[in-house]
Amino acid sequence: MTETMRKVTRVIPPQMVIEGADVKLRRSFGPSRANIFDPFLLFDHFAFNDPIEGPITGFPTHPHRGIETVTYMLEGNVRHRDSLGNTGVIGPGAVQWMTSGRGILHEELPKRGPNGRVDGFQLWVNLPAKLKMSLPRYQEINADEIPEVVDGPVRVRLIAGQYGSQTGTATEIAAQPLYMDVLIESGGEFEIAIPAGNTAIAYVFQGEGLFGVDEQGEGEFVEAAKMVVFGDGERLKAQAGPAKAVRFVLMAGTPFQEPVVPYGPFVMNTDEEIRQVFEDIRNGTFAKDSAI
Repeated sequence: MTETMRKVTRVIPPQMVIEGADVKLRRSFGPSRANIFDPFLLFDHFAFNDPIEGPITGFPTHPHRGIETVTYMLEGNVRHRDSLGNTGVIGPGAVQWMTSGRGILHEELPKRGPNGRVDGFQLWVNLPAKLKMSLPRYQEINADEIPEVVDGPVRVRLIAGQYGSQTGTATEIAAQPLYMDVLIESGGEFEIAIPAGNTAIAYVFQGEGLFGVDEQGEGEFVEAAKMVVFGDGERLKAQAGPAKAVRFVLMAGTPFQEPVVPYGPFVMNTDEEIRQVFEDIRNGTFAKDSAI
């Protein structure tokens, strides 16, 4: 039986938003009760490359509960510390997969690289109701720990999930996600199996290409920087143009199909659980293990 190819259902131009201490971000989508990208809640592309922005202040101490935040750096770095005493630097090509669980306070301070640029992504992944109050944890993944697969004109850096015989470095994640950085050189094509019923999206950040290519070779032409949303199916195909390469991050995951109630940096399942977050903050029990 022929496997169904996923087609493009929507292309989303990111919107400029301001977060943290006046940080400019390109946001493709953010948390909402509609939860249409379940299990993914937010995707931001941050690039502090306009000189008029001045010094980078970043994201001062802020709380999270009920989600996982995933930071993937391309250029520059992000220094972080949290209420559990963890500190570190997320450098070029590295990933931090943070499970906030029942609560954590952390800060993220970006720093430009040698060429004056900061470039990277933050993805929020939901947690199912049964894990929203779990213990916080980190998966700190250095650039050289991410498997890289080169197949002719295609290069894949596999952060999470399966690609051929390779397994991504980030593991034991409830959404069972696929998260990969894909480069297709001009004239090349990339194809991958994604289980039917899973959400699949791709953020094109360099070049241009054809996405959601079907059996007849037809698809949607997409230029950077855009978020591509795919319909259901069992396989996904993309092609680079004849004269230009294309690079994108591909994300897929199993929907939890649970109600979500987002409020700023918190995503829970009910309004009462959101009220409990603020009660915990007021009475001093939120992330009480230690403090920054």
